[in-house]
Amino acid sequence: MTAEGPVPPAVLAELARFDTPTVCNALEAVAPERRTIGFTTRPLVCAEPGLAPIVGYARTATIRAVEPSGRSAEAERTFRAAYYDYIATPPGPTVTVIQDLDPEPGFGAWWGEVNSTVHKALGCLGAVTDGSMRDLDALAPGFQILAGRVGPSHAWVHVVGFGDTVNVHGMGVRHGDLIHADRHGAVVIPHTAARAIAAAVDLIGRREAMILAACRRPDFDLDVLRRALDDAAKIS
Repeated sequence: MTAEGPVPPAVLAELARFDTPTVCNALEAVAPERRTIGFTTRPLVCAEPGLAPIVGYARTATIRAVEPSGRSAEAERTFRAAYYDYIATPPGPTVTVIQDLDPEPGFGAWWGEVNSTVHKALGCLGAVTDGSMRDLDALAPGFQILAGRVGPSHAWVHVVGFGDTVNVHGMGVRHGDLIHADRHGAVVIPHTAARAIAAAVDLIGRREAMILAACRRPDFDLDVLRRALDDAAKIS
């Protein structure tokens, strides 16, 4: 968590009104230094495209599935319990971001009926991973997953570590980062920028509305477009 502390719940709710591309547009205005970083850059498979965007604090982890963890059964249970304790750590709500370390990410699925249900019960809204998911018809209702692929087996999937910085499809994420995600992908919102997103969305929307309205005019031509572009640039 940053020195500024958690973002107010009202701000989180406001951010959830916008889709992720709109948030990315706003970040270009309020945090221009992040124009080329902090978002997923390769396609992800969305478990429930119709769900509203999710906004929550990152809980990070890494997984492998090609080979067993090497821990004893008892040690594995203890380690998994510690991982779940970490997922449940306040503040919430949370979004779990998992990097798959296997040479072939997604060889085994961490996300399915059981883990989606467990994580939802622990206050997690969804997950972003370059690994795989399965049990598509049995995932916890309302729990969003963006995954690198769909696969049938969990193989030897296990958590390698948690709480460290991860990278999922180009998006670097630290524990406590604010994550916004929907069917388009995911983006990290700096805590210091969160409160400014809504105003930036409003400004960009008013500028775009002028251009769109011009393009839909029956007398549209290049002169109409040029005037609309000039007028839109003056809106503040």
